[in-house]
Amino acid sequence: MKLSALVEDIQAEVRQGSLDLEITDITCDSREVRKGSLFICICGANVDGHDFAAQVAEKGAAVLVTEREVEVPAHITVLRVEDSRYAMAHIAAAWYGHPADRLRIIGVTGTKGKTTTTYLVKSILENAGYKVGLIGTIETIIGEKTIPSLNTTPESLLIQKYFSEMAEAGCDCVIMEVSSQGLKLHRTAGFIFDIGIFTNIEPDHIGPNEHESFEEYLECKSRLLRQCRTGIVNADDEHLEQIVAGHTCRLETFGFSEEADLRAVDVKLVSGRGMLGISYRTEGLMSFPVEIDLPGKFSIYNSLTAIAICRHFSVSEEDIVRALKNAKVKGRIEMVRVSDDFTLMIDYAHNAMSLESLLTTLREYRPHRLVCVFGCGGNRSRLRRYEMGEVSGRLADLSVITSDNPRFEEPQAIIDDIKVGIEKTDGKYVEIIDRKEAIAYAIHHGEPGDIIVLAGKGHEDYQEVRGKKYPMDERDLIQAILQEDQNRQ
Repeated sequence: MKLSALVEDIQAEVRQGSLDLEITDITCDSREVRKGSLFICICGANVDGHDFAAQVAEKGAAVLVTEREVEVPAHITVLRVEDSRYAMAHIAAAWYGHPADRLRIIGVTGTKGKTTTTYLVKSILENAGYKVGLIGTIETIIGEKTIPSLNTTPESLLIQKYFSEMAEAGCDCVIMEVSSQGLKLHRTAGFIFDIGIFTNIEPDHIGPNEHESFEEYLECKSRLLRQCRTGIVNADDEHLEQIVAGHTCRLETFGFSEEADLRAVDVKLVSGRGMLGISYRTEGLMSFPVEIDLPGKFSIYNSLTAIAICRHFSVSEEDIVRALKNAKVKGRIEMVRVSDDFTLMIDYAHNAMSLESLLTTLREYRPHRLVCVFGCGGNRSRLRRYEMGEVSGRLADLSVITSDNPRFEEPQAIIDDIKVGIEKTDGKYVEIIDRKEAIAYAIHHGEPGDIIVLAGKGHEDYQEVRGKKYPMDERDLIQAILQEDQNRQ
């Protein structure tokens, strides 16, 4: 492809060389450079692509896109841009032939609810006959192909590659999670979202390598409402005014507020035979009854968001109701049926805020006992361990402390830190280092009316120990425990 065509949509100063070149591929990874490559110099958290200018020149790069001066032979074209990540997004879109133009793109941002909402939308749209691609925290789905995710929102080069493959696979639309980092680093530049959703916002991802402050975090999130045609936002969020400030899209709202365009009313908790759920009616833009086998207020928000999105695809009420009733999201309040007497679920809650939200929600179902099986990651903040211990000790009737990716730390040392938090409360606990044994203990000691939650692993299918990821999926562990019990009978 001609270089001149690749850079049509960006402002680039030609520092040396020519635009009349044929490019063989584009990359921001110096290891992938070959003869004729266009190399984009990205300033990463740990590595600066500008430092590899001489190396990629030796490997045959034809073009370098830079933010500052670099020294390379005169036959190599150097393009100077203000922001190389922004430029990369537009170059990637051009390289793949602007595939977003052949798809309807839905982006979901917010502190909580992104993953669940994307899977609910996928379920509803597929139930209505649409072919749907998905990009998110757990995986990317292209037709029958699934690709494990490294980031919630991939780099722009990968996004455009996925869009291209989705269009070729016959997808009608794409539902994707959009992280604050993805927006901050321009990973979603180069195309317009047909629909942008802002689920909610709470203080999170604030620190040296993420966002300087809550204000910056909110500003990055709200950029989605300047990159979409229709914006759908939570009318109940206390930061609504700041969220919609400067928006350029047509706005719709959802929530419990009487002023919301799509509202949830007549909410009821549903439980029985080892399952938990919720029912409500929608009012406003659509009006019909909903029942979903996912518990809690946040499940109302997630399903209401999905309904608000799917309304724009003219999905019938019947299709929405059917899809929501059967919807499951791996590792997000995912119930695993093991008994009619008690409820067992798997959830990704892996910090104090998410664990408190989950346990508080489950308390609303008035269980006989609330049992929380959890651990904390090794080589991570010790404060998180104290905090999660305190939350579980305060809200659960029994905490089963176990291992969760100990990495290069001793599992017992991590458990000891968690116990510091628990022992600030009156909560009962047991400690079982082996996670399978901990799960077996919870199942074998389950009492009628209990809710048992396995927190922290969620969709993960490994346990990381001493630098190696060993296969470990909690769904498989549960089935193995049940099979072993059966064999002993």
